[in-house]
Amino acid sequence: MSTSITVLGAGSWGTALAIQLARSGHPARLWGRNSTHLAELQRERRNRRYLPDAAFPDALELVPQLDAALQGAQDILVAVPSHAFRGILQQVQPLLKPGMRVAWATKGFEIGSGKLPHQVAHEVLGEQWPTAVLSGPTFAREVGAGLPTAMTVACADGTFAAELASRLTGGGFRAYTSADIVGVEVGGAVKNVLAIGAGIADGLGYGANTRIALITRGLAEMTRLGEALGAQRETFMGLAGLGDLVLTCTDNQSRNRRFGLAIAAGRSTDAAQVEVQQVVEGYHAARAVHEVATRLNIDMPICQAIYRVLYEGLSITEAVQGLMARATGPEIQ
Repeated sequence: MSTSITVLGAGSWGTALAIQLARSGHPARLWGRNSTHLAELQRERRNRRYLPDAAFPDALELVPQLDAALQGAQDILVAVPSHAFRGILQQVQPLLKPGMRVAWATKGFEIGSGKLPHQVAHEVLGEQWPTAVLSGPTFAREVGAGLPTAMTVACADGTFAAELASRLTGGGFRAYTSADIVGVEVGGAVKNVLAIGAGIADGLGYGANTRIALITRGLAEMTRLGEALGAQRETFMGLAGLGDLVLTCTDNQSRNRRFGLAIAAGRSTDAAQVEVQQVVEGYHAARAVHEVATRLNIDMPICQAIYRVLYEGLSITEAVQGLMARATGPEIQ
């Protein structure tokens, strides 16, 4: 079996990861469900739709058939939105061969079930396959451009984590390892919700004080939820927690932040998603986080307020007034 890796998902993030893997000297394949789009990528040797300035390295191969894309691959890296994650795994499951390992860069709780990606993966694939998750403060455009970037690879199998991190590391990219899959996944889900809140606040001109209060107290909410699900507290002070949260809350490359800015400008949720032109993970994550936090009785007032603005018609003014009128208490609990 070769040591190639196949990336599933030819959107901006899947393309950027495939480019980075190939750029680091490892043979990589890229597959996407849209064969017409994939043919265009093959012809242009770049993804003009999402990363027009990032040329494909010679070591990156485009494969339109899923079975052919997985043939001979040791590792599979899934990079699709959370709503498509289960479906991709269901397609992959009958094609797995002994010795294969599965990783994903998908972020967010599954809508309806409230399950994290690793729970969905174990349910669909079984627990006999080594699995890992990639997350952290990364914008696809900057990874595609080769700008200095760091992220986290979380896996219970230390060998798999180290090998995957080594494959990704090269040029301006550095990957760290972690054993805390739950913490890394919770950070990747909740930060998208908070980034919508940051976009709304900045769009209304609430200022730097508001933004940093939202980030800091949002981090506390993320940590509470993560610990309740079995995560390690330290994870939320790292790249997949605080790092990813600050990134998505403060830079307009974040589609979730741009969605929040559109909401602040008076757009409906549907119109705001159309304006962003890509999947807004935080919109769906807001409902999932609300449901999981409610089930576990975890206090997440900022995420709750964002959920109510998006889904229950609560005005932003009422949401802010409600947050500021909460009873005082200790910062660290």
